[in-house]
Amino acid sequence: MESDPSRSARPRRTTGAVSGIVAAVAGLASAQLAAAAAGRPEASPVTAVGGAVVDLTPVAVREWAIRLFGTSDKLVLGLGILVVLAAVAVGTGLLAVRHLPAAIAVTGGFGLVGALAALSRPEASWQDALPSLVGALVSAGVLYLLVTAGRPRPAGVPPGGAGSMDRRGFGRLVVAVLAASAGVGLGARRLGAHGSADATASRARFVLPRPTVPAPPVPAGADLRVPGLGPFLTPDQDFYRVDTALVVPRVDADTWRLRIHGEGVARPLTLDLRQLLARPVVEHDITLTCVSNEVGGPYAGNARWLGVRLGDVLREAGVRPPSEGGPADQLVARSVDGMTIGTPVETVMDGRAALLAVGMNGRPLPFAHGFPVRMVVPGLYGYVSACKWLTELRLTTFAAYDAYWVRRSWAQQATVKTQSRIDTPRPYADLAPGRVPVAGVAWAQHRGIERVQVRVDGGPWQEARLGAADGVDTWRQWVWPWEATPGPHTLEVRATDGTGAVQTGVRTGTVPDGATGWHAVDVRVRALGGGGGLPAGADRQ
Repeated sequence: MESDPSRSARPRRTTGAVSGIVAAVAGLASAQLAAAAAGRPEASPVTAVGGAVVDLTPVAVREWAIRLFGTSDKLVLGLGILVVLAAVAVGTGLLAVRHLPAAIAVTGGFGLVGALAALSRPEASWQDALPSLVGALVSAGVLYLLVTAGRPRPAGVPPGGAGSMDRRGFGRLVVAVLAASAGVGLGARRLGAHGSADATASRARFVLPRPTVPAPPVPAGADLRVPGLGPFLTPDQDFYRVDTALVVPRVDADTWRLRIHGEGVARPLTLDLRQLLARPVVEHDITLTCVSNEVGGPYAGNARWLGVRLGDVLREAGVRPPSEGGPADQLVARSVDGMTIGTPVETVMDGRAALLAVGMNGRPLPFAHGFPVRMVVPGLYGYVSACKWLTELRLTTFAAYDAYWVRRSWAQQATVKTQSRIDTPRPYADLAPGRVPVAGVAWAQHRGIERVQVRVDGGPWQEARLGAADGVDTWRQWVWPWEATPGPHTLEVRATDGTGAVQTGVRTGTVPDGATGWHAVDVRVRALGGGGGLPAGADRQ
């Protein structure tokens, strides 16, 4: 009786798919171990390729991802890369059962892609290519082993004979490779943890200095304590994080250094943390805002920062702002992961509380927010001021150098625009009739907020009650008591800054220098005596 070719092909396809997946797992685990051993977790293939994807992603796509996934965009990117790798691994395994040399070549090609991605990263060295190459070599070896072992037994060869392996034997081999890969992955994890242990220990030992100029207590009445409205000072764990770091740098404070050099620097400086903090330390409440924040978006946070005045350090290095004849108008800050952020020299030296910050809300900076030192400049969006994991300050000009985000269609300079946001009632709220507190926050850093107004259904603007002001560099909370009547309604808010300028209602997107427009929320108020219903509202931003 003739055999059915389709039936005989199915086990081969299964063998190929399984072999491809297992080989990919082994390769990734080995690459992770190599990256951890080199002390360069950012050189692992998934992280390196993810970083390259972030760099190459068009601005519109990146902004869409931030809107859709929020601060989980990096997790989604990593999972997406793994899904693509899994699909490629299956395809490579299927190819291997038909033409093994071609599959080996594909595996090597992907290793080369990972190596080139790692080498394309800022601050990369030739060693960063090794994890991807090691992973490709291991993956190719495992693929060869499994596909060869899983081939049908040649005619006349008894079970267990040379060149043969039954299904059970192949299964045991797969389990053994997966177990070994798990061990390698665990070793990489422990080695990586050991490599960051010094950084973790240095943060645990670090004691914040007592401020020479402490911030006054937050004024009574600054926090309105309205249900649904967040606290005046944002807890560290709730503070937004938008950056390109797929792996959060963990910097050892004991070995950290800051280099200050460039045009107009009469006395270049290299400072360790102890030397930096030998200067007067100040404390200041500052609200930070991300330029990717849509109208009504969540990417703004308020904290009490502790650090050294950046302007004083620059003057110590002999830097003069352009208004005093200095040749440099741009201060390029560089992170340990190579991110560059350009800030106007005039702004950081105009007397505002521009800080080299080491503390946040009474504690050392969290790793995710830049430990041991980051920049904080009130009045500027984060992409032109808030460099985390700071390691270098270079003086240059805007004409001579474009920082990371400027090369990706964002403006060279960007002052925070006056914005206001409705935090309660929430979008899609189903409300009872009667008095409803409408509340939120408004910000215009370094100008302050003087007035907030709310209107319903396009009617006349009504004055909201402002929380007490904590200086001009923080947001202000506000609340307006609304006598809600049954039916659908649209709530809108606008703010007036300390200069008397009223927030514009003209809608623009985030690119190139921040969004504008009034935040609007649609809600429904139940009829008198009516029961609950389905939510019928929308945040219209």
